[in-house]
Amino acid sequence: MIERVEVGGNNYKVEEPLRKYAKKRIGKLDRYLPKGSKKDIMCKVVVAEIGKNKGDKYEISVAMELTGGKVIAAKDECTNVFAGVDLVEAKLLGQIRRYKLEMQPHRQKRGLKSLFRRNG
Repeated sequence: MIERVEVGGNNYKVEEPLRKYAKKRIGKLDRYLPKGSKKDIMCKVVVAEIGKNKGDKYEISVAMELTGGKVIAAKDECTNVFAGVDLVEAKLLGQIRRYKLEMQPHRQKRGLKSLFRRNG
């Protein structure tokens, strides 16, 4: 689990249930990261209230700083803060999978011809 998850608000007071929920959901994303980059991960979750004239609308943005200076970020707008955290988590998961593919060396694919090729 990611230990350093900071939850803050911009024009929004973050209460304890949201803080716990965000730490729980975002903290579980370390299981999808490569083993070498799990050591010093830092996440910042910022919840901002926007569109007060049209009703309650929130913007949730997450920035995850990985080892090596790589930053993975996602942002979404939603009317429910908890649902917004879920949407941002799904976006981060896709970006983490792409990052993991970039970091791992690819194996060379060989067809059946290489098995039956004659040497000589």
